[in-house]
Amino acid sequence: MDLGIAGKRALVCASSKGLGLGCAEALAEAGVDLIMNARGAEALEASAQAIRDEHGVEVVTVAADVATAEGQARVIEAAAGVDILVNNAGGPPPGMWSDWDRDDFIKALDANMLAPIALMKALMPAMIDKGWGRVVNITSQSVRAPIAALGLSNSARTGLTGYVAGTARQVAGSGVNINNLLPGIHATDRAVSLDGGVAKAKGVSLEEAQAQRAATIPAGRYGTRQEFGAACAFLCSRHAGFIVGQNILLDGGATNVTM
Repeated sequence: MDLGIAGKRALVCASSKGLGLGCAEALAEAGVDLIMNARGAEALEASAQAIRDEHGVEVVTVAADVATAEGQARVIEAAAGVDILVNNAGGPPPGMWSDWDRDDFIKALDANMLAPIALMKALMPAMIDKGWGRVVNITSQSVRAPIAALGLSNSARTGLTGYVAGTARQVAGSGVNINNLLPGIHATDRAVSLDGGVAKAKGVSLEEAQAQRAATIPAGRYGTRQEFGAACAFLCSRHAGFIVGQNILLDGGATNVTM
C-alpha cells in the first residue's frame, strides 16, 4: 500500500532503538525524511546511518533529553515545519505505591506527559497552517488497564491521554490528526528490563520469566518493533484522515477489554 507520505518530514522521539526505531524505519520505508532523537548520541547515529543506507532518506539526528527544557528547544529547532510527530519516551521505573514521592511523579510527568504536550504545542501550528499533519503518541496498554507495578507510568500516560482526547478534536478540522498507540509487551530493551525484575523477584531465569509472560498473551508471543512501526506509519498516512483521538492497542490481545 502506498501510504502517500513520501517526501514529508517526521520527528520521531526516542528512536535509537525499540518501538521508536520501528516507527522511524517504517516511515523511512514510506519515503519520509526524518529527524531522529534520543539521549544517547552513539546509538542514535548508528541507527540513523542504517536507515540512510537502507532507505536513502534524509536523516537528521538530535541527541537530547526531551524531558528537559534545553533538550526540547534543540529538538523543536531541528524539527521546525515537520508534517509528522511521533512522541515517545522510555517508561518510569516499576515499583510499589509506597515507593514513590513527589519528585518521582514530577519526573514521570515531565517525560511521559509534559514533554509530548510541549512538542505538540510547538510543532502543530505549522501543520495547521499547511492543513495537514499527523501526531502519534506512544503510550501504553496501561491507560486501558492499569499495571500495578507501573503506577508512575499509569499516571503520566493517562494524563497525556486525557489531554489528547480534547485536543485531537480541536485540531481535526484543520487536517491534523492526533492518535495514541498503546503497546503491550514487545521484544525491546524495556521488556528485558521488566522481565529481569520479575525473574529476580521470582527466582527464575530471564527465559522462564519471558515464557511465563508470553503465555499470558493470546497471540502467544511478544510483539516486534516492525509490527509496531507499521501501525504507526499507517496512522501517519494519507489513509488515516478519519481516525481522530483514538487509543489503539497493540498488545496481542493481552488487555482483556470488550471496547
